[in-house]
Amino acid sequence: MVEATALKTGKTFEIDGVPFQVVKFELQKIARGGGTVKLAVRNLETGALAHKTMNSSVRVQEINTVKRPLQYLYADGDTVSFMDPDTYDQIEIKQEIVNDQLLFIKEGQTVNVMFWDDKALSVDIAPKVTLTVKETTPGVKGNSATNVYKPATLENGLEVKVPLFIKVGEKIRVDTRSGEYIERAN
Repeated sequence: MVEATALKTGKTFEIDGVPFQVVKFELQKIARGGGTVKLAVRNLETGALAHKTMNSSVRVQEINTVKRPLQYLYADGDTVSFMDPDTYDQIEIKQEIVNDQLLFIKEGQTVNVMFWDDKALSVDIAPKVTLTVKETTPGVKGNSATNVYKPATLENGLEVKVPLFIKVGEKIRVDTRSGEYIERAN
Protein backbone atom coordinates (compact mmCIF):
# COMPACT_ATOMS: atom_id res chain seq x y z
CA MET A 1 0.00 0.00 0.00
CA VAL A 2 1.19 3.47 -0.85
CA GLU A 3 -0.10 6.89 0.20
CA ALA A 4 -1.79 9.10 -2.38
CA THR A 5 1.01 11.68 -2.08
CA ALA A 6 3.47 9.11 -3.48
CA LEU A 7 1.50 8.68 -6.72
CA LYS A 8 3.78 10.62 -9.03
CA THR A 9 3.51 10.68 -12.83
CA GLY A 10 4.00 7.23 -14.35
CA LYS A 11 3.14 5.23 -11.19
CA THR A 12 0.61 2.43 -11.49
CA PHE A 13 -1.96 1.55 -8.86
CA GLU A 14 -5.20 -0.32 -8.39
CA ILE A 15 -8.61 0.84 -7.14
CA ASP A 16 -11.45 -1.71 -6.90
CA GLY A 17 -9.58 -4.18 -9.10
CA VAL A 18 -9.03 -1.67 -11.92
CA PRO A 19 -5.44 -0.75 -12.86
CA PHE A 20 -4.60 2.93 -13.39
CA GLN A 21 -1.49 4.86 -14.41
CA VAL A 22 -0.91 8.43 -13.23
CA VAL A 23 -0.72 10.90 -16.12
CA LYS A 24 -0.72 14.09 -14.05
CA PHE A 25 -0.22 14.63 -10.31
CA GLU A 26 -1.13 17.72 -8.29
CA LEU A 27 -0.99 18.15 -4.50
CA GLN A 28 -3.02 20.95 -2.95
CA LYS A 29 -1.97 21.66 0.62
CA ILE A 30 -4.38 23.47 2.86
CA ALA A 31 -3.04 25.35 5.90
CA ARG A 32 -3.51 23.34 9.11
CA GLY A 33 -5.60 20.73 7.30
CA GLY A 34 -4.68 17.75 5.24
CA GLY A 35 -3.87 18.05 1.57
CA THR A 36 -5.84 16.97 -1.44
CA VAL A 37 -4.36 14.96 -4.27
CA LYS A 38 -5.75 15.61 -7.76
CA LEU A 39 -4.85 13.01 -10.36
CA ALA A 40 -5.35 12.61 -14.07
CA VAL A 41 -5.21 8.84 -14.57
CA ARG A 42 -5.44 6.43 -17.49
CA ASN A 43 -7.45 3.26 -17.05
CA LEU A 44 -4.98 0.61 -18.24
CA GLU A 45 -7.75 -1.79 -19.30
CA THR A 46 -9.81 0.60 -21.43
CA GLY A 47 -7.34 3.43 -22.11
CA ALA A 48 -9.87 6.03 -20.91
CA LEU A 49 -8.68 9.14 -19.09
CA ALA A 50 -10.28 10.06 -15.79
CA HIS A 51 -9.80 12.61 -13.03
CA LYS A 52 -9.67 11.47 -9.42
CA THR A 53 -9.50 13.56 -6.27
CA MET A 54 -8.57 12.00 -2.94
CA ASN A 55 -7.42 12.91 0.54
CA SER A 56 -3.62 12.90 0.90
CA SER A 57 -3.81 10.25 3.64
CA VAL A 58 -5.68 7.72 1.46
CA ARG A 59 -3.71 4.56 0.72
CA VAL A 60 -3.99 2.65 -2.55
CA GLN A 61 -2.56 -0.65 -3.73
CA GLU A 62 0.51 -0.10 -5.89
CA ILE A 63 0.86 -2.57 -8.76
CA ASN A 64 3.82 -3.65 -10.83
CA THR A 65 3.53 -3.62 -14.58
CA VAL A 66 6.08 -5.16 -16.90
CA LYS A 67 6.77 -4.36 -20.55
CA ARG A 68 7.85 -7.36 -22.60
CA PRO A 69 9.02 -7.28 -26.21
CA LEU A 70 6.86 -9.66 -28.26
CA GLN A 71 6.87 -10.48 -31.96
CA TYR A 72 3.57 -10.09 -33.84
CA LEU A 73 2.51 -13.28 -35.62
CA TYR A 74 -1.09 -12.98 -36.86
CA ALA A 75 -4.65 -11.89 -36.05
CA ASP A 76 -7.33 -14.56 -35.83
CA GLY A 77 -10.91 -13.49 -35.11
CA ASP A 78 -11.09 -11.99 -31.62
CA THR A 79 -7.46 -12.66 -30.71
CA VAL A 80 -4.03 -11.52 -31.85
CA SER A 81 -1.07 -13.90 -31.52
CA PHE A 82 2.36 -12.78 -30.37
CA MET A 83 5.52 -14.78 -29.67
CA ASP A 84 8.11 -14.24 -26.96
CA PRO A 85 11.43 -14.14 -28.90
CA ASP A 86 13.37 -15.58 -25.93
CA THR A 87 11.19 -18.55 -24.97
CA TYR A 88 9.22 -18.97 -28.24
CA ASP A 89 6.00 -19.13 -26.20
CA GLN A 90 2.92 -17.95 -28.08
CA ILE A 91 0.70 -15.46 -26.29
CA GLU A 92 -2.84 -14.64 -27.40
CA ILE A 93 -4.17 -11.18 -26.61
CA LYS A 94 -7.72 -9.93 -27.11
CA GLN A 95 -7.98 -7.90 -30.30
CA GLU A 96 -9.77 -5.06 -28.46
CA ILE A 97 -6.51 -4.34 -26.56
CA VAL A 98 -4.52 -3.94 -29.79
CA ASN A 99 -7.46 -2.38 -31.71
CA ASP A 100 -6.19 0.79 -33.45
CA GLN A 101 -2.49 -0.12 -33.31
CA LEU A 102 -2.96 -3.35 -35.29
CA LEU A 103 -3.07 -1.38 -38.57
CA PHE A 104 0.49 -0.20 -37.95
CA ILE A 105 2.04 -3.51 -36.84
CA LYS A 106 3.58 -5.64 -39.58
CA GLU A 107 3.89 -9.41 -39.41
CA GLY A 108 7.16 -10.32 -37.65
CA GLN A 109 7.55 -6.87 -36.06
CA THR A 110 8.53 -6.67 -32.38
CA VAL A 111 6.43 -4.43 -30.11
CA ASN A 112 6.35 -3.78 -26.36
CA VAL A 113 3.33 -5.23 -24.56
CA MET A 114 2.51 -4.05 -21.03
CA PHE A 115 1.45 -6.81 -18.62
CA TRP A 116 -0.10 -6.67 -15.16
CA ASP A 117 0.54 -10.10 -13.67
CA ASP A 118 -0.30 -12.31 -16.70
CA LYS A 119 -2.90 -9.95 -18.19
CA ALA A 120 -1.97 -7.87 -21.25
CA LEU A 121 -3.02 -4.24 -20.82
CA SER A 122 -1.66 -2.33 -23.81
CA VAL A 123 0.66 -2.39 -26.81
CA ASP A 124 3.27 0.30 -27.44
CA ILE A 125 4.15 1.04 -31.04
CA ALA A 126 6.46 3.64 -32.54
CA PRO A 127 4.94 7.11 -33.03
CA LYS A 128 5.92 6.96 -36.74
CA VAL A 129 5.92 4.02 -39.14
CA THR A 130 7.11 3.69 -42.73
CA LEU A 131 4.56 2.26 -45.17
CA THR A 132 4.43 1.76 -48.94
CA VAL A 133 1.84 3.52 -51.12
CA LYS A 134 -0.13 0.82 -52.98
CA GLU A 135 -2.63 2.97 -54.84
CA THR A 136 -3.01 6.68 -55.63
CA THR A 137 -3.92 8.88 -58.57
CA PRO A 138 -1.13 10.66 -60.47
CA GLY A 139 -0.58 14.31 -59.57
CA VAL A 140 -1.54 16.96 -62.13
CA LYS A 141 1.34 19.24 -63.13
CA GLY A 142 0.73 22.87 -62.27
CA ASN A 143 -1.62 22.00 -59.42
CA SER A 144 0.92 22.91 -56.75
CA ALA A 145 0.31 26.59 -56.05
CA THR A 146 -0.91 25.65 -52.60
CA ASN A 147 -0.62 22.53 -50.47
CA VAL A 148 -2.89 20.18 -52.37
CA TYR A 149 -3.42 16.63 -51.18
CA LYS A 150 -4.80 13.52 -52.84
CA PRO A 151 -6.05 10.24 -51.36
CA ALA A 152 -3.68 7.24 -51.21
CA THR A 153 -4.15 3.65 -50.07
CA LEU A 154 -1.22 2.16 -48.15
CA GLU A 155 0.01 -1.44 -47.86
CA ASN A 156 -1.96 -1.93 -44.62
CA GLY A 157 -5.24 -0.73 -46.20
CA LEU A 158 -5.18 2.66 -44.48
CA GLU A 159 -6.29 5.63 -46.57
CA VAL A 160 -4.39 8.89 -46.02
CA LYS A 161 -4.10 12.24 -47.76
CA VAL A 162 -0.67 12.70 -49.37
CA PRO A 163 0.93 15.53 -51.39
CA LEU A 164 0.59 15.44 -55.18
CA PHE A 165 4.23 14.40 -55.75
CA ILE A 166 3.82 11.00 -53.99
CA LYS A 167 3.64 8.08 -56.44
CA VAL A 168 2.65 4.40 -56.21
CA GLY A 169 5.46 2.30 -54.69
CA GLU A 170 7.00 5.14 -52.67
CA LYS A 171 7.53 4.80 -48.95
CA ILE A 172 6.05 7.42 -46.64
CA ARG A 173 6.04 8.01 -42.88
CA VAL A 174 2.68 8.03 -41.10
CA ASP A 175 1.84 9.26 -37.58
CA THR A 176 0.41 6.24 -35.71
CA ARG A 177 -1.56 8.41 -33.29
CA SER A 178 -3.50 10.36 -35.93
CA GLY A 179 -3.04 8.21 -39.04
CA GLU A 180 -1.82 11.23 -41.03
CA TYR A 181 0.99 11.64 -43.58
CA ILE A 182 4.19 13.11 -42.11
CA GLU A 183 6.87 12.92 -44.82
CA ARG A 184 8.38 10.94 -47.65
CA ALA A 185 10.75 8.20 -46.39
CA ASN A 186 14.22 7.67 -47.83
